[in-house]
Amino acid sequence: MVGKLERKHIDKPDETRLFKDGKGKIDVVTVGDHTFGRGVFEPGWRWSQHVKPIAGTPSCQAVHTGYVLEGHMVVKMDDGAEVEYGPGDAFFMPPGHDAWIVGDKRCVLIYFTGVAKYAKPA
Repeated sequence: MVGKLERKHIDKPDETRLFKDGKGKIDVVTVGDHTFGRGVFEPGWRWSQHVKPIAGTPSCQAVHTGYVLEGHMVVKMDDGAEVEYGPGDAFFMPPGHDAWIVGDKRCVLIYFTGVAKYAKPA
């Protein structure tokens, strides 16, 4: 069997994972064999402060692909490479990075990959 048609709305996620100190969340839905997410990151959010204590790894080890809906996020790789993403940007973030929000507006991302284990205890 190939599969069946399926629909889920991100506003009614299968799971919501909260970041430390109330700095945001990721809503997760699984459709077929694919897990997607909507990350909402509040001003002041930084992976190394608000997700690292949950993940227990020195840097984010997920491979993320997705799209920025609003706000700005800087991603810095362990090797020092750095990119700022903003509204309308499609992104690829390999494992081994930190990230933080720029400015005083929240950042909202849609994740196509890298969500299944993101912000879950290791």
